[in-house]
Amino acid sequence: MLDFLLEAFVTLFVTVDPLGLAPLFIGLTAGLTAADRRWVAFRATVIAAIVLVFFALVGGRLLALLGISFAAFRIAGGLLLFYTAFQMVYSQKEPRDASDAERAVSLDHIRDIAAFPLAIPLLAGPGAISAVILAVSKAPSPLAFAAFFGVVAAVIGLVLVVFLLAEPIDRRIGETGRVVIGRLLGLILAGLAVQYVADGVKAILAG
Repeated sequence: MLDFLLEAFVTLFVTVDPLGLAPLFIGLTAGLTAADRRWVAFRATVIAAIVLVFFALVGGRLLALLGISFAAFRIAGGLLLFYTAFQMVYSQKEPRDASDAERAVSLDHIRDIAAFPLAIPLLAGPGAISAVILAVSKAPSPLAFAAFFGVVAAVIGLVLVVFLLAEPIDRRIGETGRVVIGRLLGLILAGLAVQYVADGVKAILAG
């Protein structure tokens, strides 16, 4: 069970990429007071946690309703996670997310930025949702399934800490630090994504 939880934590952590979101959070909340920033941080993480827990609970049933096997979803989810990893390695994720942030602020949606684009899609985006559904499908026991929600809470809790400490973290790691960390996390995620695809192919061939 420990191996399952560790793999789930690493997958979800590198997919969400809390450190990479620090500069985006700063940009989105520019001009807000410290109290407003804290409010946005708490609201965004709560919404993201609810979305991820929802898909962890009903994602499997939704796939069954649509007639999609877990093996097929492992392959699809692995490819999607690999695409996310590719963006991280080649530094294509930040410009795309930054444009979302800029558009949200320019439309004067300050009150809603906690939900969009912070909670969705920056925190609970397609990659994170896929990672959650894939992880729970591999839970070796009901106890491991229940413990997985602690993994979700831990990752979202780390995001909240990063948001609350966004300015000093961003100043400390700097541009070079962000690039190095992003690429390293991207490589790890790429390896996990390939493993998901391989597991899916094996399951289909075995079936």
